[in-house]
Amino acid sequence: MSEITIQEINSGIMFGTFTNDQLDSIAAAIKFRRGQITRENKRAIWPGDIVEFYAPKRGRTIQGKVVKMAIKNATIREGTTMWRVPVSMLTVPEHV
Repeated sequence: MSEITIQEINSGIMFGTFTNDQLDSIAAAIKFRRGQITRENKRAIWPGDIVEFYAPKRGRTIQGKVVKMAIKNATIREGTTMWRVPVSMLTVPEHV
């Protein structure tokens, strides 16, 4: 069985013939998975840890130290800049 690529999934959603109810179901599944990722990250990431996240408006990956963990967001210090980032967007760099 071949695996479906993310591009094929995106194309199927954007140009497919899904009904509104089917699209609502897809959105609910995505929301559920994001919640799982947030819970997993909250258990694995603590203040003082080095993390990174992709900032699409800046077009780059930002690495910094966790200053504070809140319910859904974390405060990250990158040099003198503070970022408030959703916990689901954070990853621990492999080289740390």
